[in-house]
Amino acid sequence: RCRAGTKNVPVARMTELGIPVFNTPGANANAVKELVLAGMLLGSRRVVDGINHMHSLGEQGLAKERVEKDKALFGGREIRGKTLAVIGLGHIGASTARDAEHLGMKVVGYDPGLSIENALKLPRSIDLSDSIANAVRDADYISINIPYIKGEGGTHGIIGKAIVENFKSGAVLLNFARGELVDSESLKAHLDTNNGRYISDFPDDLLWDHENSVILPHLGASTGEAEDAAAAMAAETIRDFLETGTIRNSVNFPATSLTAAPENSIRFTIVTRNTPGMLAHISEVFAQDDLNILQQINQSRGEVAYNVVDVDISVHGVVDFKGVQEKITMLDGVLSSRVIYGVPGTGYAKNLEGDYFV
Repeated sequence: RCRAGTKNVPVARMTELGIPVFNTPGANANAVKELVLAGMLLGSRRVVDGINHMHSLGEQGLAKERVEKDKALFGGREIRGKTLAVIGLGHIGASTARDAEHLGMKVVGYDPGLSIENALKLPRSIDLSDSIANAVRDADYISINIPYIKGEGGTHGIIGKAIVENFKSGAVLLNFARGELVDSESLKAHLDTNNGRYISDFPDDLLWDHENSVILPHLGASTGEAEDAAAAMAAETIRDFLETGTIRNSVNFPATSLTAAPENSIRFTIVTRNTPGMLAHISEVFAQDDLNILQQINQSRGEVAYNVVDVDISVHGVVDFKGVQEKITMLDGVLSSRVIYGVPGTGYAKNLEGDYFV
């Protein structure tokens, strides 16, 4: 899936079948970050209102006559010296925080799942909060950059009354993540009474025509550069998987990478249920056929385990491995297997309700 979301992919079913699902996290981060920064300016200077006003004056033939007099209607503020709260410090959030600091802003962040990789990308001056409410309390601008998760414990309406009540007067909410993250009724109260602003590129049936809202088409990743970056990342990810069995940027499989296969070896990849004893059973099959394991790695994620095994072929023929693969594939708990040999992408096998499929 080019981009981070996988709503259109049956991930659970793919996992059951032993098929990894990949995405391209961060490929569109710069495109979205730039739109967030543009959103801050749109929320500060009433640029859209000014454009519409000049269009109206132009239709009346009054633009030159009224331009200087009417500019007072669209006064604003600068972002330098203001505080930005970034909720979610992944690829987009971390990049937004870093550039906001370069623009002279104070940055506050919140992310309970902050990774080491993204922590290293944050500006040194960032103030990390222990809750969303504390992060937004003194913020002039609030950017939400978190995934939308349905169900109990999810993020539906996470920017609701309890959070909005902590917004200061005039706070600008920037939503370039998902429309469902925001409770529109709660935000409307802020827009109505606190001179707040809402800038988003997701449709909103309640706030679409509010005087303090700017609702854009879903433009976040709509740049040629973002499309190229996502396509390139997807192609590289699939190529590495087909050629070496490497797993990265997967939403259902564990990240796995084994060093280059030694000379005179052949590589097996085996997907199993994450249950005790599976690795021992696989190793036993290799031992029974007098195959020496040169190197291997086993990683797990949730209900799935992924194994990459390099075995010595110096005294064996290719035909020998077809029988070994069938024995391994038909083990109870094995979802699928692959022998990486010859044309990348071939050599796949699966146990289909007791029948060996290759």
